This record gives sequence, C-alpha cells and structure tokens, in this order.
Amino acid sequence: MNFAVYITTNPNRSVLYTGTSNNLSRRVVEHYLERGKSDSFAGKHYCYNLVFYDVFPTMIEAIAAEKRIKGKSRKWKEELINSFNPKWRFLNKEIVGEWPPNKVLEDPYFQKYLKK
Repeated sequence: MNFAVYITTNPNRSVLYTGTSNNLSRRVVEHYLERGKSDSFAGKHYCYNLVFYDVFPTMIEAIAAEKRIKGKSRKWKEELINSFNPKWRFLNKEIVGEWPPNKVLEDPYFQKYLKK
C-alpha cells in the first residue's frame, strides 16, 4: 500500500488544500463529491482539482510531509507545485482514470455521498 500527500485547488486555482490518503484516487473523488459543502474546508472552497502529490511507503512519512507543507507559505507551496506540475494541470483523470468520475461513482463505496 502506498500513502500520499497531495494538494488540491479550486477551479480558478485561488485556494489550496493539503491532505494525506492511503487511496488517492478515492480521496480525489470524495473531494469532488463534497464540493460546495460547508462542513469541510476543501468542500467549502471547491478544492477537488489535484495539482500535486507525492507517494510514501508509510503513513507516518506522508503525515510528516503533510505537516511540512502545511507549515509553509502559499508562495512555497506554489513553487512545490510548479516543480512537479508547471502548468498546474488538473491531474484528476490521471489518478482516477476518468473525469468527471461517472463510472467510478457506480462503486458502492460512493453511494453514501450520492444519497446526501
């Protein structure tokens, strides 16, 4: 199993959200399904577009990387994203396999999001 630290942004790239996951594909879809919901920062600010990720062998390392990133300035985070993804392409399709995630949503795991 791989563990990822990632950064998502909103459609106009004005807000950044940093997180960790043991299933990056699933987590990106969750952010998409939570868009516009005020009970989370990423949802409230429509941060569902993946622009950066790094994979680690353990969750401890991924969480440490997340803490390092969260402690840095917006400018530093932009430089990190630029070094990985200079055009700030949305990497959702690359990670999920399709975008928007129509067929992926058929997975029973996502039904709880669709019923809300």
